[in-house]
Amino acid sequence: MLFNSYVFIFGFLPVTLLVYFGLIRLRYLKAAIVWMAIASLFFYGYWNPPYLLLLLLSISLNYGFGRAIASSPLRSDRAKFLLIVGILINLAFIGYYKYAEFFLSSLNQVFNWTWQSPDIVLPLAISFYTFTQIAYLVDAYRGETKDSNYDLVTYSLFVSFYPQLIAGPILRHDELIPEFRSLRNFIFSEKNFALGLTLFILGLSKKMLIADNLSPWVALVFNNAESVTFVEAWIGALSYTFQLYFDFSGYSDMAIGLGWMVNINLPINFNSPYKASSMIDFWRRWHITLSAFLRDYLYIPLGGNRKGETRRIINLMVTMLLGGLWHGAGWTYVIWGGMHGLFLCINHSWRKLGISLPKFVGVTVTFLAVVASWVVFRAATFQDALELLQAMAGMKAVILPTHYQGILGWLSPLGLKFQPVATLAYLPRWGVELNSLILLGVLLIVMLLPNALEMVQKFKTNWVWTVGIASLAAGCFISLNQVSEFLYFQF
Repeated sequence: MLFNSYVFIFGFLPVTLLVYFGLIRLRYLKAAIVWMAIASLFFYGYWNPPYLLLLLLSISLNYGFGRAIASSPLRSDRAKFLLIVGILINLAFIGYYKYAEFFLSSLNQVFNWTWQSPDIVLPLAISFYTFTQIAYLVDAYRGETKDSNYDLVTYSLFVSFYPQLIAGPILRHDELIPEFRSLRNFIFSEKNFALGLTLFILGLSKKMLIADNLSPWVALVFNNAESVTFVEAWIGALSYTFQLYFDFSGYSDMAIGLGWMVNINLPINFNSPYKASSMIDFWRRWHITLSAFLRDYLYIPLGGNRKGETRRIINLMVTMLLGGLWHGAGWTYVIWGGMHGLFLCINHSWRKLGISLPKFVGVTVTFLAVVASWVVFRAATFQDALELLQAMAGMKAVILPTHYQGILGWLSPLGLKFQPVATLAYLPRWGVELNSLILLGVLLIVMLLPNALEMVQKFKTNWVWTVGIASLAAGCFISLNQVSEFLYFQF
């Protein structure tokens, strides 16, 4: 079930909230938790009921392993054995459903084999709920769940809570379960509901009014990577850069807003990442919960920066390569992760020199590096990515519409070429100017305006906010007939 659908907004959400707060009003608090867990499982199963069984199996196994680890002596051999087995089971699930076809096709190419890959439909959210539960098992091994005594229903709700189930944020048990146990959360708060609804609409607007309208430009360019021009390549790359941000951060805003409606605080997953002044800063702002997971459960256990600079570089590269693979079963994702690992290594080395850059320069360099990496991330093949990057670098000649020749003709000796608009085949006539202006406007929104969470902090119950949010909601509801999936559903 999608947040941006009639069935969710006008069916699932009001029914879920009415029953939940109705049970709370009757003081059936345990029943309210049970209801929320059932509703969350229904939310997941609505997409593909058979895969609900996979989620329930995953929840049951991890709950059992978590309890067994927590009841074992702290960091004992028995606890370590259970942890290893539990993690391997989780990796087996995600390895089969997400990576089996990728690994088999890679082996076929390397060894010229003809093995047939199984016909597998990727279960929604398997990357998110798998990482969430691996973190839970590790925390149990560290003794951080020993005194918590979670029951199966509460644990099931922790994993399947519908606002965050499909595309995050990736949760820690101590971030969410205490929220379900706090008596002060079992009330209806008009303020929290209003703030949550406002943030939900802002997130929905990001998705439907910005991200979805950039999508056609992205497809036109990336589907014709071998022949697009300099301008078209940049329009496609920037369009995807903003589409991905507004799509994924929009989902995260909606998730937090839905949590606020029931007095639950989900962790912030985005904090204006394109304003980052370095790659280190970028990963503190982009997909924050994934960054924290990779740091706490992979980078630090590998040794982090405690074993010298060479080991730190190796650990960073391994972490980011695996982080890239987590995003998808393809070599372009691995290469994307490797690029960010390299960027981080360069960033750390630069810091050692003690040379600071003006903030504008740092933001510009970081943004351009991120844009280049998104080209690799989005491209169907690495060859397509190279074609687009070469076009963006002017290595295929910079071609502009003929009517710019009077202004920029003096650059012709440097290789600038002018051709009729019709030769810019993948965007409509005058589309170059229009698209460029729109992207410039989106860039200014991203760089100069506060993000959605910062906006909500200034929320007031007055007619300006009411008219503004109502207008955004109306624009979104008009677009609900063209429902599109969130980009991170496929990762």
